Amino acid sequence: MVISDLRPARDDLRAAASTTSGRLPLLIALGFLLAGTGYRLVTSLVGTPRTDSDEAIMGLAALHVSTGRHWPVYFYGQHYMGTLEAYLAAPIFAVAGPSVFALRLPNLLLYVLFVVLMWRLTVRLYPSRWFPVLIVALLALGADRVLRNQLIAGGGYPEMNPAGALLMLLALGLATGAYRRPTPALAVGGLVTGLMLWDDPLLLPYLAAAGAVVLWFTWRRLRGWAVAVLVGSVLLGAAPAIWYAVANRRNPLSALFNVSSGGEPAGWLDRLSGGVLFGVPMGTGFCGPGWCAGWQLWWAPVLLILLGVATVAAVRALRTGEPGDRVIVATRLALLVAAGLTLLGYATSNTAGSTPVQSACYLSTLAISLPVLLWPLWAVAWERTRVFWRPVAVLVLAGVVASMAVATVQAVGTVPDNRVYTVNHQALIDELRRLSVRHVYSHYWSCNTITFATEEEIVCAVVEEDDLSPGHDRYPAYRVAVDAAPDPVYVLPAGSRAEPLVRQALRERYPAGGEPVLRTVPGYTIYMRPE
Repeated sequence: MVISDLRPARDDLRAAASTTSGRLPLLIALGFLLAGTGYRLVTSLVGTPRTDSDEAIMGLAALHVSTGRHWPVYFYGQHYMGTLEAYLAAPIFAVAGPSVFALRLPNLLLYVLFVVLMWRLTVRLYPSRWFPVLIVALLALGADRVLRNQLIAGGGYPEMNPAGALLMLLALGLATGAYRRPTPALAVGGLVTGLMLWDDPLLLPYLAAAGAVVLWFTWRRLRGWAVAVLVGSVLLGAAPAIWYAVANRRNPLSALFNVSSGGEPAGWLDRLSGGVLFGVPMGTGFCGPGWCAGWQLWWAPVLLILLGVATVAAVRALRTGEPGDRVIVATRLALLVAAGLTLLGYATSNTAGSTPVQSACYLSTLAISLPVLLWPLWAVAWERTRVFWRPVAVLVLAGVVASMAVATVQAVGTVPDNRVYTVNHQALIDELRRLSVRHVYSHYWSCNTITFATEEEIVCAVVEEDDLSPGHDRYPAYRVAVDAAPDPVYVLPAGSRAEPLVRQALRERYPAGGEPVLRTVPGYTIYMRPE
């Protein structure tokens, strides 16, 4: 398949103009946006996606901010990944109190902003009235991995995509001279860029793409006051990271380098398999919760083909197209390059090969490039002269919609189990309170959820299930409090392999007391001192 240029299909515009009113595409897109928002609102209310200990840490950071106790710059226990989500949720905590839903509410609003920005960006890039509707429809769907990226406050993911879409839209406006006064756009773009440099470096390819578009077409106008505003706003957004680096005498790039090169070593075959064949469909919403069926892997090679076709077409259009279209085409090319760099960076990392399920979230920003990846298919599908390729394009587009819809249904299928988890966890909290427990040892994935759910009424220190040695305590004060407590209890999942070790530890701690006392709730066992 060869696409000679990226100009909109005339048949698309003609058919849309002759059969629909001007407002119908917008109204349908609004309907998809409301459906997608409602879907995410309802799933959050019923505990899907399931919360975890990392999200609880962000919730604790928001709790500390809301009470003026701490002002964390980075995710507790590490020197990267900013706490922007905690600061967004803190005002809600101050008014409504802390909860998982309150923590996720800003992320739900960020999803709405992302879809609106993607609608606007797609309209600017492709003057087709129905293609933006398709993009909004696809963004309304939500596989398990997509919901996790958009809703869970685990650090960086919910805010990256709206930030990237906004920056590309601002860059396009600045490059085309759409703003009478470019200074506010430069200020907003610089501030968002700085915030993302502090918050999460995964957006770097799109930051570079937006910056390249601005510099390519506006460098002659970027002087004096405009440069000062741009630089100043970037520094303002990145101020938390700059302050932290100076105060702690840390190289801000060292943590980023250690993360990107860390993880268990993996061979190139494992990296390519986990990063592309598995990572692309998993990271872009084509797979079920934590797994990909064989037929769901088809999207990986198709995406690579579309990326290559669209890139060749964009380069060709830059060389032979009309001068007035250069900014639009260059913006499309920038989005394609950003997608390629994102995929390349992930596929060459150790995490792609060693933990492909967990780390597929690193490809979440590919959603920003969704319009430029799907446009070649749309253009051919509406081009009546391409008799051979037209049905192929229609079939692939239908496959995209169907695959993402199936993955969404699979995500909905996790609701009952997640609801059981939520009920069991609340039963655990209620039992601990009934027993007047204030200090707990538990494994990592339960520990922080207990502390957050009780608003630090009960604090928990992490132990390793293999030998009960101290685990990864992101907030060291909890470890100090639990270790100093006279009668801490152990809380472990039912059937934990650590049960014999816990019994032995309590016998040694209370040698005259006999056997430890066990209390059970669905899914958990509480180990207490002998009576």
